[in-house]
Amino acid sequence: MRDPYAVLGVAKSAGEKDIKSAFRKLAKKYHPDQNKGDPRAQEKFAEVNAAYEIVGDKEKRAQFDRGEIDAEGKPRFSSFEGFGGGPNPYGGGSPFEGFEFRTSRTSSPFGHGASGGAADMGGAEDLLKEFFGSAFGGSGFGGQRGGAQAGPNPGFRAKSGPQQGADIKLTAKVSVEDRARCKASVKMPDGRQLSFSIPPEASDGQIVRLTGQGTKQPGRKPGDALITLQFQQHAVFVPEGSNLRLNLKVPLETAIRGGKMPVETLDGKVSLNIPAWTDSGAVFRLKGKGLPSKKGSNGDLLVTTMIVLPKENREALERFAGGTSTNAD
Repeated sequence: MRDPYAVLGVAKSAGEKDIKSAFRKLAKKYHPDQNKGDPRAQEKFAEVNAAYEIVGDKEKRAQFDRGEIDAEGKPRFSSFEGFGGGPNPYGGGSPFEGFEFRTSRTSSPFGHGASGGAADMGGAEDLLKEFFGSAFGGSGFGGQRGGAQAGPNPGFRAKSGPQQGADIKLTAKVSVEDRARCKASVKMPDGRQLSFSIPPEASDGQIVRLTGQGTKQPGRKPGDALITLQFQQHAVFVPEGSNLRLNLKVPLETAIRGGKMPVETLDGKVSLNIPAWTDSGAVFRLKGKGLPSKKGSNGDLLVTTMIVLPKENREALERFAGGTSTNAD
């Protein structure tokens, strides 16, 4: 993947607010619902989410800026410096990627110790011959170079470790109730239902990485599962960040005289006191009845009143209003 800062179109010095704003703008632009049947938009959407997963996370962003992880969030392998950092014809960023030099007090990285004697390259000789052939003295590091004869060096070792399997990409439908408990589930390719955590105030289209839940191959570490969150609409609640909104139908009589009305919440119904002479469009705040926030507390439930006129006693209401209504033929 390209540099995540370039993907989001922000500078490396950009603040969290600017990064979040850029992500939301691009996620909305390339969201699959807005670009149905456009594979290029889907690719851009996935790329934007992957970039935000790196620079939108404080810890991962710091690791990326320090060069500890790559643009996909995977650890970078340390490489040997001192050969100009040029491209490696064998596929790595450096010809020594995957090797580790260790030196003692009396030896340099090339084995020239305090005694000024042998080139101390050791057991990696055969591997280096395979990589470089006669690039060093006509016979790899095993030949003579400047009068120095190759000798054993236990401090130069090739790193070994299993490669990682391929990542898999999935989409999880997430309800408001799922967001309230910060848990969702997704069906894996092998048929099992996997439960995973959702971060508070997650956004629609955000990608959650499940480490080790990707492709499993013999002799390799499992890959990761990249889960795209797809938020579902609710019949009652409309999320706004960590807050929820709903419209409450209030009979005219209750709006005039006052009274109590049942209100649906994620925890069950509660009783809301409606003062006398409440207008339509009045908003009541039920604290802590919203969704989890990044601060560790819950948002609020905002209840908007909608006054409902009675179907009966229409004539009495018209007299009360001071006249009769006229209907066009």
